[in-house]
Amino acid sequence: MAILAGSIPERTGEPSTTNYEAKRLMQLANILKPSSVRVLGGTSSKKRLFQDLGEMAESVYRLNAETVIEALTEREGLGPTGVGQGVALPHARLEGLSEVCGLFIRLERPLDFDSVDRQPVDLVFALFAPTEAGVEHLKALALVSRTLRDSAVRSKLRANHDPSTLHTILTDVTSSQAA
Repeated sequence: MAILAGSIPERTGEPSTTNYEAKRLMQLANILKPSSVRVLGGTSSKKRLFQDLGEMAESVYRLNAETVIEALTEREGLGPTGVGQGVALPHARLEGLSEVCGLFIRLERPLDFDSVDRQPVDLVFALFAPTEAGVEHLKALALVSRTLRDSAVRSKLRANHDPSTLHTILTDVTSSQAA
């Protein structure tokens, strides 16, 4: 039985109906489209990575690439989003979004990212949230962080070059965690 994020069953056994979004199952499959996963080989800097993310966000989610790049750069200015173990979680809040969405990039050549452990980054999961999505944004960040903290998941991601396989690895692990 899957537990719904933010939902506490009432005594009747029915989930609370006060907030549809709170009842949605928090899984990466809700955040990450198959087309939002890529493997890149020529990314040489954080600036170039943010440009790649902006272009991906534009093609996959119809977001303005320049707005995405500016938002990621501004957020990164507050402190690096390289969380260690070769993982970066750049994220930003954007006007006009209706729900949290994500992009995943596996870099063939690790990139210096000013990570907390000073290790280069090769697994990048970018999250974008509506400006008003406080709790959902935090839940999504926690879910991605928890998923990529798992050394077995990171190993599988690093061992694969096919975007479809990478998407399956990411979405299957969170589906099984929710069950």
